[in-house]
Amino acid sequence: MILSEKHKVPILKKTIRLQEYGVGIFKTLPTKSGLKKAIKKQLVFVNGKIASTALYIKGGEIIELFKLDNNLEKKQFIFPLEVLFEDDYLAIVYKPAGILVSGNSFATIDNALTQNLTKSTKFDTVRPRPVHRLDYPTSGLLLVGKTNSCILALNKLFENKEIQKTYHAISIGKMERNGEINLPVENKEAFTEYEVLQSVFSKRFGSLNLVKLQPKTGRKHQLRRHLFSIENPILGDQDYFIENLILKGKGLYLHASHLEFTHPFTKEKISITKELPKKFRKIFPSL
Repeated sequence: MILSEKHKVPILKKTIRLQEYGVGIFKTLPTKSGLKKAIKKQLVFVNGKIASTALYIKGGEIIELFKLDNNLEKKQFIFPLEVLFEDDYLAIVYKPAGILVSGNSFATIDNALTQNLTKSTKFDTVRPRPVHRLDYPTSGLLLVGKTNSCILALNKLFENKEIQKTYHAISIGKMERNGEINLPVENKEAFTEYEVLQSVFSKRFGSLNLVKLQPKTGRKHQLRRHLFSIENPILGDQDYFIENLILKGKGLYLHASHLEFTHPFTKEKISITKELPKKFRKIFPSL
């Protein structure tokens, strides 16, 4: 292992867990999840000893971050990505359906970012990292941070609900023209607004709807669960479905189509749209 960064803890008024205190102290570990992974991989030392997630910091400690030798680092996943926006702070890329954003798998968007994006010239440049997730079967826009400070700022924008995300889906069954779904997901508040843009008759499904979705919270599988809860599941969903109304072999008809927010550093308004996939247009040719 090679020493990457070192930090001396100032005098603290009260003790705090390392995994809480350590967020943001290293430019190469801007997120809490990244710090926890480094601790579990035994890459973080406190006063010369391997740290644990249960460790409390009192003040005055020396915290060291190590990295693996280059020949042991994770290999790049060679996978060309469509880049819709990029500057020195952040990027927006298109995630195709059928690939993970991140995780233990080698074939992830996370592992493909370095070869698709230009390294930031800012002092706190880090390996580009996604700042939110899209499900494996979902296509669409993915926001990526390229510096430590930008990743922290984008996380804050998400936390404050200052990033507007719009999705489009094709749902099954008759629906009201618009509505709101306020239903907890995993015992957490979850809220979605929807608008039916078009509907077509289907012999097999009765009715298929092109639906515009705007989640106001970001829970796991929120849109899929919410539409299923009102008996209008998303076409192609293999997890949330009505018996005998499952479409197989075409994937999930859910697409992250639009991102809008104020750039945390340049303050320009970022508004990026990605057109709907071809399979959507086969059902709704007027698109």
